Amino acid sequence: MTDTTSLETKGAGGETARAFEEFIEAFEAFKETNDQRLSEIEQRGASDVLVAEKLARIEETLDSTKRAADNLALKSARPHLAGGASPASQLAHKAAFDGYVRRGDASRMARIEEKALSTGSAPDGGYLVPAETEAAVNRALKAISPMRAISGLRQVSGAVYNRPFATSGVGTGWVAETASRTQTSTPTLANLQFPTMELYAMPAASQSLLDDTIVNIDEWLADEVRIAFAEQEGTAFVSGDGSNKPKGFLAYDTVANASWAWGKIGFVATGAAGAFPSTAPGDKLLDLIYATKAPYRANGTFIMSRSTVAAVRKLKDGDGNYLWQPANAPGEWPSLMGYPVAESEDMPAIDSASLSIAFGDFSRGYLIVDRAGIRVLRDPYSAKPYVLFYTTKRVGGGVQDFDAIKLLKFAE
Repeated sequence: MTDTTSLETKGAGGETARAFEEFIEAFEAFKETNDQRLSEIEQRGASDVLVAEKLARIEETLDSTKRAADNLALKSARPHLAGGASPASQLAHKAAFDGYVRRGDASRMARIEEKALSTGSAPDGGYLVPAETEAAVNRALKAISPMRAISGLRQVSGAVYNRPFATSGVGTGWVAETASRTQTSTPTLANLQFPTMELYAMPAASQSLLDDTIVNIDEWLADEVRIAFAEQEGTAFVSGDGSNKPKGFLAYDTVANASWAWGKIGFVATGAAGAFPSTAPGDKLLDLIYATKAPYRANGTFIMSRSTVAAVRKLKDGDGNYLWQPANAPGEWPSLMGYPVAESEDMPAIDSASLSIAFGDFSRGYLIVDRAGIRVLRDPYSAKPYVLFYTTKRVGGGVQDFDAIKLLKFAE
């Protein structure tokens, strides 16, 4: 008998490989065209308009082929839904949730949550989705959101996550076996609080869709809310003001890195308003990298918007080598000076005094806090003939180590 799963996997792998080959070919064309543009600038002081237009088209192709290869890699690597509970309880929860979503039958969901001693499980607050659906949403959020992919993650059951953080280390030293020990100093601790805020989405479905037993209602709901959740989260983690949302790392006070102090994020200035310096622009990226201490550099990542990537992609070192390099495989990120580049449209574009590039160990620098559980409240009345599903999750976030993240400021 033919193994259709194996054939599908091979087919998907071949399609992914072809998409990635197209991406590499586009990058080679980009380098060749950009070299031509730079040569014309050196010889005549300006580049041909047609060359600039060709370069822009190639950049669009470069971005689209990379996205296509990444999406194919993500689909082929997507794991099966699974939960931590016993198979019997998973099936019971899934069946009860299916009945609630399709027909509004809340009786079985109420019994399941009462048995699990869930808090806040009254019908006016909605019901918890099955664990496998929550896992699917969280996996999708991590795949879509660059901040979730690089930041520290904690899951809690309460409304606030408290974390003491030592801003100064405990005194240590070498000593002889019989020599007196100097009393160690008391570390300075900062109590960091990360409250979880409610994030919601409200997908709508027709009754005919809900009546269609072929439709996997869990997957439908996960697909409907993941994009909405990811977009809201991504903006909050970068620039959120902390009011009814997480506080983004760009919302904290910033200071020149030479004057860095706890509670602020240090920046390195480019020396040119709204631009890289005209000579040795790559040196400023090096300054940004080495503004972080060695333990943070080991796991460092750049994060910037697509327009900033387009500017950085054209930079070369003194030997004429491009500083930006494409990913080595589908699903991976490109690199800049040897460090991965995460692309986030929530980062500001290059402008006067903009903080358009961040670098550091975000797993130590920024913490995302998820409260366990995604809830759904069925509303068949507000938008007849459609049924609304008020879906909520609670998430918080903020900087936990102010020395782990540094910014590049496009200013003199």
